[in-house]
Amino acid sequence: MTARHLDALFHPRSIALVGASDTPGSIGAVLAANLLDGAFKQPVMPVNPRHARIAGSRCYPNLEHLPRTADLGVVCTPPDAVPEVVAALGRQGARAAVIVTAGFGEVREARGGALQQALTEAARRSGLRILGPNCVGLLVPPIGLNASFAHRSARSGNIAFVSQSGAVITSVLDWADARGIGFSCLVSLGDMADLDFGDLLDALAGDPGTRAILLYIESVGDARGFMSAARAAARIKPVVAVKAGRHAEGARAVASHTGALAGSDAVCQAAFDRAGILRVFTLAELFDAVEILALARPTPGDRLAILTNGGGVGVLATDALIDEGGRLATLSEATLAELDRHLPPTWSRGNPVDIIGDADGARYREALAVLRKDPSVDAILAMHCPTAVVSAREAAEAVADSPSESGGPLLLTSWVGNGAMTEARRLFADRQIPTYPTPEQAVRAFMYLVRYRRSQALLTETPPSLPDTFLPDTGAVAALVAAALAEGRSGLTEPEAKRVLAAYGVAVVTTRSAGSPEEAARVAAELGGPVVLKILSPDIGHKSDVGGVVLDLIGPGAVLEAARGMSARIRETHPQARIQGFAVQPMVRRPGAHELIVGAAEDAQFGPVILVGQGGTAVEVLADRAIGLPPLNLRLARELVSRTRICRVLKGVRGQPPADLDALALTLVRVSQLVIDIPEIRELDINPLLFDPFGVIALDARIALAASAGPAARRLAIRPYPKELEEEIRLPDGRCLLLRPIRPEDQPALQDAFAKLTPEEVRPRFFAPMRALDPAAAARLTQIDYEREMALVLTEPRDAGAGDIYGVVRLIADADGGRAEFAIIVGRPMKGLGLGKLMMRRILDYARQRGIREVCGDVLRDNRAMLGLCTGLGFEQRRDPDDPGTVQVCLAL
Repeated sequence: MTARHLDALFHPRSIALVGASDTPGSIGAVLAANLLDGAFKQPVMPVNPRHARIAGSRCYPNLEHLPRTADLGVVCTPPDAVPEVVAALGRQGARAAVIVTAGFGEVREARGGALQQALTEAARRSGLRILGPNCVGLLVPPIGLNASFAHRSARSGNIAFVSQSGAVITSVLDWADARGIGFSCLVSLGDMADLDFGDLLDALAGDPGTRAILLYIESVGDARGFMSAARAAARIKPVVAVKAGRHAEGARAVASHTGALAGSDAVCQAAFDRAGILRVFTLAELFDAVEILALARPTPGDRLAILTNGGGVGVLATDALIDEGGRLATLSEATLAELDRHLPPTWSRGNPVDIIGDADGARYREALAVLRKDPSVDAILAMHCPTAVVSAREAAEAVADSPSESGGPLLLTSWVGNGAMTEARRLFADRQIPTYPTPEQAVRAFMYLVRYRRSQALLTETPPSLPDTFLPDTGAVAALVAAALAEGRSGLTEPEAKRVLAAYGVAVVTTRSAGSPEEAARVAAELGGPVVLKILSPDIGHKSDVGGVVLDLIGPGAVLEAARGMSARIRETHPQARIQGFAVQPMVRRPGAHELIVGAAEDAQFGPVILVGQGGTAVEVLADRAIGLPPLNLRLARELVSRTRICRVLKGVRGQPPADLDALALTLVRVSQLVIDIPEIRELDINPLLFDPFGVIALDARIALAASAGPAARRLAIRPYPKELEEEIRLPDGRCLLLRPIRPEDQPALQDAFAKLTPEEVRPRFFAPMRALDPAAAARLTQIDYEREMALVLTEPRDAGAGDIYGVVRLIADADGGRAEFAIIVGRPMKGLGLGKLMMRRILDYARQRGIREVCGDVLRDNRAMLGLCTGLGFEQRRDPDDPGTVQVCLAL
């Protein structure tokens, strides 16, 4: 993932069209016509040895005869010629190429794959960036660039549209032009041999001409790069996506409940949620979402007041609101009383506010003014149905002219119908008031704003800290897993799986193995009391489905009889199953406890995922689950639980006390850490996990294994906390501090540390006087993406109790990953101990390890201490011609 050379794609200084043609209807001819129509003002040079002129422009026999270097190549030659064309473009100094030619990886044949490999290798030798192959091309309307074979150009605007499908690009061109929608660019990714969604998101996030980014996705390509870029972009501007293939079934067979429940689309939704992407399901919804995000500010909540002259459409809007997860605003008694004074006696006296079919403009204006003053209203949907009594235009003018206060409720409108309503909707559009032809569309648009606000809040919410007692025995688990794999096993036995969970702090019921019915009886006698007997077999995944579980056995005799019967029954029904013995555990009785499932599975695109939901034997039938991507913290885990249907029951209903949701969240965090630490775990089931006000306990567990291939951390879509960077620092006075990567939980401590700085300490670091670090800024500084940014904090060791931060050194890499900026600050209590130099050395070591080529920073000219530190570390000093008070220091690594 890198944005290197993408300026040559979006702002080329010159273009070579290789494969240009004058054959009517050919792709080369359409490309030539689109590029040479005069809208693009930079040189366009057709290349084809069989033509002297094309579309009125001189045509060159090959790239070597071009009068100038082509910044961008557009290639539509036959596929066999493309690798050499790309190599030639690189030799001539081109920085990017659009390959519209098909016949590469998409043909699923050895020849196509080999051609694509040759293409990417040719590009890599020169650093040339490739869009495609097998793409429609790209359009950049603000500069008149149409490097595509689309059938029409696009209007100029501030929306970027990136699509994996060329057909969707051309369809959207027609659809958007009819609605007056313009674009900053439209990009067809094609087969993504080089450039993918992550690259484009990085480029467009920093583009001042792009206000919102729309995506049509079939597959994301590099999941780590996609998530990193999407999380960064979504913090800056709205990112809205349509994901195709929602109902495609996974090709692999799954052996666990988690694997069956964690379908690819559910995982994709979890990834979008984590990244802050707003997901929609149709192209029409895609542009509805962009329209509302463009015209309206995010609402503070989801409470909607509905104002209508027709009770039926008010009911339809209410139904749509509840279906979408919104709420009807509860109008205050004062609001109801004031509406009584302005409205006829037959009005609805509630929300929806039905002001009756003969409502004129004055009645709309008066009711709207009253609703706007109610603090329980976050937004108002004003609706109108056509009548013969009142002009739709008059009602629309009254609503549009109704005065609104800054910060008051958002206003949306829906003038239902056609004909006379078209003029009213045009009026609203001209006044920049969101308007929709149906109540359902209006409500859905309102909920886009609500969901967008929620996603942005989640991106900056500070998670609570984990208990200091969470110290998993990773070494013991790794050894157990390695031993199982060395024996050729693809999974752990149930007792082994429970040992793994216990090592990560998950409460489990005592479970002992027995090799025979007689041994099972002896174990039962030792445990005492009622027991549960289970079959142990690597070939039986769901034991209860085959009669492999018997509950509430009392006494050794009952266990012996049950074990013999179970063994005989399974040998008869499953003669191929290898029976290793039995598991015996105490019968757990927790009246009123809920049966949950907690699990982990491996997704083909996004890697490991964590699942929670209602468990038990009917888990797949109930299909009540929520899915998240590791790593999880307590805040993310709580939010994950809140998305299940059973969560409402867990909070306490009909006199039942609420369950300990924090204990469940902590269990999810521990399972997440287990999956991160042990890459050989491919599937994990805890089902049932009993859950009640006293906490959680795992009654059954299953873990499937596979040898890890490649770097373990790369399988995760989000880079986890890099624990390997933790280092104890011993001070000259014998005290010990911890230098470690920053965590989201550090936000309060960072704000406290900033508050202790003097103005003289703040100015050299922030170049401006600041009295406090506000929560939003602190969240940005602590909730970092370890894939592209690093901050090391100097703090007390874990067992010291205090959470003070004494120093921070930060490194922020550009989208290319080749250059990074640093910043450092050490608090007064730690000055003069050489810690600044030590911290700088550590962050530079990290930069080298990540392959960063140059580290730079801006230092005030009068900050002599910082300049001296940088000189001692080998930084070169450069004057800033635009700011004589600043020195740029740079170190080549």
